[in-house]
Amino acid sequence: MHNLFRKTVLLFVGITFSLCLALPANSHHSFPAQYDANKPITLSGYLIKLEWRNPHVYFYLEVEDEDGIEEWAFEMGSPIAMERNGWNRNSIDVGDILEVEGSLARDGTNLVNANSVVMVDSGRRLFVGSSRDD
Repeated sequence: MHNLFRKTVLLFVGITFSLCLALPANSHHSFPAQYDANKPITLSGYLIKLEWRNPHVYFYLEVEDEDGIEEWAFEMGSPIAMERNGWNRNSIDVGDILEVEGSLARDGTNLVNANSVVMVDSGRRLFVGSSRDD
């Protein structure tokens, strides 16, 4: 019985390990592969979400233009790079109005690599460790 238990545990561990290897991993792209430094953009909007996770920190704004409201995603540096630059999960809050300068994504989506963030209400500029610096 002891041998059967050991084989069952080893089989379970092996299957679990194999499944973990089969899961898709987050890919990490270089700045020039994903963003165009020759396409700068400045956008202002309300912060609706902050994702503090590897490999990069993302935040999302609702930006109003002549066509209505669009959601834009902004990529910054890694969480550790952001912490070294004085950021933490509470540096910006949902509802804050931010003005962001950055570079547009090459694929034309509403994605920007942020390089400057200003809190509109206070005028406070936050240094961004963008993936351009990685």
